[in-house]
Amino acid sequence: MLDMMKMMGKLKEVQENMKKAQEGLKDIKATGDAGAGMVTATVNGNKELVDLKIDESLVSKDDQDMMKDLIIAAVNKAISNVEVEAREHMKKATDGVIPNIPGFDLNNMM
Repeated sequence: MLDMMKMMGKLKEVQENMKKAQEGLKDIKATGDAGAGMVTATVNGNKELVDLKIDESLVSKDDQDMMKDLIIAAVNKAISNVEVEAREHMKKATDGVIPNIPGFDLNNMM
């Protein structure tokens, strides 16, 4: 017979570990480039664009700063919007299949 208290304890431990891992995602960074390094983007583990470098040969310095800010804002808004849609999609796909365990939000694990 399963020891429910032990299982609930393990579930709480997994939940706490997941929360700590999710909090640490902001510190993970990865960079990608295009055009032989003329454009470089840096994202964090939360899938947020945190930095963008555009070679000055592509645009003037004044235009570069404004373009960088606008691109970062637009990309992060698009990522946020798609995450909402993806969460709804997953909720519909798992509705009734995976039980809703209080304090253990499966929809926020994406």
